[in-house]
Amino acid sequence: VLLVESGGGSVQGGGSQRLSCVASVFTAGYSFDDYTICWFRQAPEKEREAVSCISNIDGSTFYETSVKGRFTISRNGVASRAFLQMNNLKPEDTAIYYCAASYKSAPIASLLKADDIEYWGKGTWVTVSS
Repeated sequence: VLLVESGGGSVQGGGSQRLSCVASVFTAGYSFDDYTICWFRQAPEKEREAVSCISNIDGSTFYETSVKGRFTISRNGVASRAFLQMNNLKPEDTAIYYCAASYKSAPIASLLKADDIEYWGKGTWVTVSS
């Protein structure tokens, strides 16, 4: 699966950004809806962490504690796109944001480590100034 992110950039604290991920070149027999989509982020000198995921099983979602109530994940199967709406951004949200996909039929809780994910985009920088 080829994943390409867009929508990153610089924003002031309290502002909003919408990240987009377009998917293509699927594994034979699979379509976009067969993949759990996650957004991970990695800040300088920190480990990559799962920010939000949306399940391929039932559409359930996961949000990392610090982004709950501020970020919203969504997907559009027709367009093979996933989105991360980020509101009330804080300087600590500054990181490279990666779109990631897994075709495993597994609970989201088992897909929250980078090693659990099969496919990755190249990432897009989000910089939040205070």
